[in-house]
Amino acid sequence: MQIKGLFGITPINEPVTEPMWSIMNVTKRYPAADPAMAEGTAPNTLEFLRGFYTDAYERIRKHADKACYVVFHDAFQLHAWKDFLTQPKFENIILDTHQYLMMAEMDGCEQSVEGYKQYIEEHYAREIAEVQEYADVIVGEWCMFNSYAAGVDTKGGQSALNGMDFSENAEIFTPEEKKKIYREITGAQLDAWRKGSGYFYWSYKLLLDTVNEPNWIGWDA
Repeated sequence: MQIKGLFGITPINEPVTEPMWSIMNVTKRYPAADPAMAEGTAPNTLEFLRGFYTDAYERIRKHADKACYVVFHDAFQLHAWKDFLTQPKFENIILDTHQYLMMAEMDGCEQSVEGYKQYIEEHYAREIAEVQEYADVIVGEWCMFNSYAAGVDTKGGQSALNGMDFSENAEIFTPEEKKKIYREITGAQLDAWRKGSGYFYWSYKLLLDTVNEPNWIGWDA
């Protein structure tokens, strides 16, 4: 079956494995609405995901035209998939990685323009280029948001939704200064993404007043 305009199909978005589970402190960052139902929740394993992806690929290929890509999310482990992706049975597959500066901050990136640019060059650009040597890789999600431009350490992109209180924070950059920060950091990101096969800007907008509500200052990125 060929569907005009269909680029590809992703079986699952952002499965989380142990490294990201620990870094994000998932159960604290996103408290369960029903603790009893969430009891025993745990990260995925790479072994499980590889089996899941294999089954998903076979099912998709039965119905989708070969021109349709099957897109596997890297589960926030960009370098864990070489042996899996290079299997002869796979055709037209892409590895999808989501890279946000808030994750760089959690990894110890200095919260400054130069700090972000150095991290982008040493990690994102280098690592994407390495993976691109054996598989097509896209940055399926990224954006401009960063704590430096927000004027406050957001502890890895946390917000009022995670119980953070930034109501006493105030804008420290003028609109023109903020625009310059975003442009410089975004330019470095785009240079890194071009090491791969493509990228998609995450344009989802929270239904929040990021202009007049102090607790959301900085989230207008």
